[in-house]
Amino acid sequence: MEHNRIGSEAQDSIHVSRKIHDFFDHFRIGTLLHQCGVRKRHGYSVRSLIAAIFALPFLGKNFFRGIVTNEQAGVGKDAAYDLLKGGTYNWRRLLLMLAVRIYGIFSRLTNDEREDVLIIDDSTYDRSRSKKVELLSRVFDHSTGRYLRGFRLLTVCWSDGVSTLPLDFALLSSAKAKNRYQEATKQVDKRCCAYRRRQEATMKATEHLGPMVERILKAGINARYVLMDRWFTMPSNIAALRKHLDEIGMLKKTSRIHYEHDGHKRDLTTIHQKLRKRPGRAGILASTIVSGKDRVRSRPQKNRLVGTFIDRYPLVR
Repeated sequence: MEHNRIGSEAQDSIHVSRKIHDFFDHFRIGTLLHQCGVRKRHGYSVRSLIAAIFALPFLGKNFFRGIVTNEQAGVGKDAAYDLLKGGTYNWRRLLLMLAVRIYGIFSRLTNDEREDVLIIDDSTYDRSRSKKVELLSRVFDHSTGRYLRGFRLLTVCWSDGVSTLPLDFALLSSAKAKNRYQEATKQVDKRCCAYRRRQEATMKATEHLGPMVERILKAGINARYVLMDRWFTMPSNIAALRKHLDEIGMLKKTSRIHYEHDGHKRDLTTIHQKLRKRPGRAGILASTIVSGKDRVRSRPQKNRLVGTFIDRYPLVR
């Protein structure tokens, strides 16, 4: 039985390896790697290293079991670590360029009546056992309601309601110095990607939204709306993103933010109380139009927010 299990794992590895090589050939991953500055310096080829790392999730293995302790990996662990530590490699550009090529295939298979959207969300990257990681910070996990050591991973994806395609990302520390356990310690060239990523990691997540959406649209990705969670639907974020796309998101229930409704400044709870709800099991209980000040521009202007209240939670576009 043990020989059968080992033989089955070997066959699975060969099958996955063939599929990955076909994928790399079809989308010309080697050319994209060269354009993003990921080039061979010595030893193993860049493509073989990327293919070995890319195959790990499909084989159900982590980096340690799949590369470091695996004698049949075909690549050396030192070469793999050197690749991941490359300070001049633009991984963000690589992801976006590959996504654009895959998007070209999805767009041909997608009905024109289907609405394409960009989805903005963040998740916590737990590093609770770490102590000396650069820019390690104290972050709040919204799913558990607790603070932990780690980072926040801000991600922008494209979706047509069926398929989801990651487009851009940013690994964030805390913008407050008092919440960071470690600062940037490595001396890197200020012209390389590694320095810019360290600078961006200490920025607020909301400051990344506008540039990320702008990069995606300039790359050739089309979308009609931006979908956001309540943590991003602040008036300043809505004003910044409206320069590119309309937004759909759940508003945060707070008494600190007021909107102009029927000639009065009201918070979300007060606006909800003033609305007349439809009886029965209507999909939309009530709707209204409110205005909020544009905090991005120098002159105070108003943004038109169309609020659709579903049950007790508002969706704003």
